[in-house]
Amino acid sequence: MKKVIVAENAGFCFGVARATAAVEKEIAARVPGERIYTLGRLIHNDTYNRRLEAEGVKVASTEDLEALAASATEASPVKLFVRAHGMTKATEAVLIDCQKRNPCFSFVDCTCSYVKKIHRIAKEQWEETQKELSEGKEGRFLIVLGSASHPEVIGFLSRFEGKTFVFSTAEAMEQAFLNGEFHDCYAKQPILLAQTTQNLAEWEKIKKVVKKDFKNPLIFDTICSVTESRQKEAADLAHECDFMVVIGGRDSSNSAKLYTICKSICADTVWIEQAEDLQNKIPFSCHQAGVVAGASTPHDIIEEVSNKMSEQILNENFAEMLEESLKTLNTGDTVVGIITAINAGEIQLDLGAKVTGVIKQAQITDDPSASLEEMFKIGDEVEAFVIRVSDVEGFAELSKKRVDSDKNWQKVVEACETKETVTGKVVAANKGGVEVVVYNNKVFVPARFTGIPRGEDFAVLVGQTVSLRVIEIKEGKKAKGSISAVLADERRAREKAFWETIEEGMVFTGKVKSLTSYGAFVDLGGVDGMVHASELTWKRVSDPSKVVSVGDELTVYVKKLNVEDKRISLSCKTAETNPWYIFTNKYAVGDVASVKIVSLMPFGAFAEIVDNVDGLIHISQIADHKIAKPEDVLEVGQVVDVKIIDIDNEKQKVSLSIRALIEEAKALADAMVAEAEAAEAVEEVVEDAPAADAE
Repeated sequence: MKKVIVAENAGFCFGVARATAAVEKEIAARVPGERIYTLGRLIHNDTYNRRLEAEGVKVASTEDLEALAASATEASPVKLFVRAHGMTKATEAVLIDCQKRNPCFSFVDCTCSYVKKIHRIAKEQWEETQKELSEGKEGRFLIVLGSASHPEVIGFLSRFEGKTFVFSTAEAMEQAFLNGEFHDCYAKQPILLAQTTQNLAEWEKIKKVVKKDFKNPLIFDTICSVTESRQKEAADLAHECDFMVVIGGRDSSNSAKLYTICKSICADTVWIEQAEDLQNKIPFSCHQAGVVAGASTPHDIIEEVSNKMSEQILNENFAEMLEESLKTLNTGDTVVGIITAINAGEIQLDLGAKVTGVIKQAQITDDPSASLEEMFKIGDEVEAFVIRVSDVEGFAELSKKRVDSDKNWQKVVEACETKETVTGKVVAANKGGVEVVVYNNKVFVPARFTGIPRGEDFAVLVGQTVSLRVIEIKEGKKAKGSISAVLADERRAREKAFWETIEEGMVFTGKVKSLTSYGAFVDLGGVDGMVHASELTWKRVSDPSKVVSVGDELTVYVKKLNVEDKRISLSCKTAETNPWYIFTNKYAVGDVASVKIVSLMPFGAFAEIVDNVDGLIHISQIADHKIAKPEDVLEVGQVVDVKIIDIDNEKQKVSLSIRALIEEAKALADAMVAEAEAAEAVEEVVEDAPAADAE
């Protein structure tokens, strides 16, 4: 059977549809004298742009903005629309300034939400780069898969002021790598982005190249989900059909990608802009034709092309095909059915389709003991979500719980719009991230936004209640969230409080976060301070890793503070731990100490009295007789007793003597001998004296 199949995702994407709808609404409501402009051509479609021109809508360039704003008056106001491709940072600043200066000039930013997302990423990555550069790090650089001349790419590149590279293919990037174009970037961290309309296959290739050539790249999947669906559908359709038609402007990037994809699969593929271009291009032998269209192709052009093809292939018009397609029940639809049967564990519904709707109890309520007979009766209307359709089995599996949860979807949307912090329970984890239930809806949190450091298992979050921010709403009621955004806010709040209260001299106990060749960084509670190697200990330190390790807990005090640059110099050295302080509190001149010989010199020997305090035993003080060199008497490592004979507090020098102890011992021995001899002499005198006469 011959047929023409029109891709479901053919035509305007929601970004282009939003921009065209905004301009068309303004045309319909235009006040007398009002002038309407678009910044550049609104979309990449000549037919549509000619229609706008016929309605009096003019095209302005960035160079025209100042003069255009100056010309706006109450009698002739100017409204300018920024196309879905977006604008540069500089252009945005000009428009804001013009609007502030002249209330008769205004602009409407119709930048696609996917493009806005890339703007935000580029801006945030530049801010992180600046921060890293200020800390003495290498920073980051940007690699883009896209067209360097495309307004979308020019727009988001303006938000990143560092080193950037733009490649149209993975092969071009690989060649640049081989040519040494990245020679000054190896120490930097690469960021990979893609133009929203890029080919998915090429995106996968360039991701592999970046991961192979660089360490720890930051990869942001920025290809529009509609583009993904459109390209996948085009590929699938090209496999089914023997003739493919791609509709789109010749300067449309996404149309070009569709043509490349279809042509690589179906050799009989043509690229046209309007129905007239089909003349003599439809093969006589065509049995099944497919129609796909770029994001800038109006629906009426698609309809006209389809009708023309139908006339030649099967004489069915586009309207009839579209009407027929609307009767099809698809997974993801929300339907209303009439209950026709209530059975144990399920209810059945008449959906007005070829299949019967079935809702199992688990898709109605979480209470397994609930009675469906008490909850429903035959004839009740039930709204449900289509989980699965089986034409073969003749039923559609539905979910009422899904619809009930959808009623809370608006809360999720509002949370995204207001950027409020919400809470939810983490229910699952996969290799890409975790799922959090918020207002009975699942919010996906990518791994990089879980707050769990890269390389660690973020599955530990399963079962926990977490705070997060909804950062993106996607088609199909999908939401993306960020736990790290809330953690970052909390961290910023702690940092703010920290910098408001910190003073020099304050003492902290923190863990060593990282080590460098010149010192250690210590976490003081969300803010890092640096302990220079010379401040880690009173000993001379050549390598900080020999003194401390990552994870060690240190007690430090703030030695120097620079609030403006957010830098903190710390020290572990206190007066109480000063070796000289310890020495002078333990010893005084005249004290005897056991010391260890640490080095021998021609003029004497150095001995350690306490840790990090050495004293000199001059060669003249080593023995009680003249010696040629210290090693004749002493050796390194030997422990000897010495007498402290001098302490120079100003120069922190100590003089020691072994000779003094030898001489004192000898003097004591001599004194003892003399005392013994004297005692003996007294005894002899007594013995020699004559005995007294007895009476």
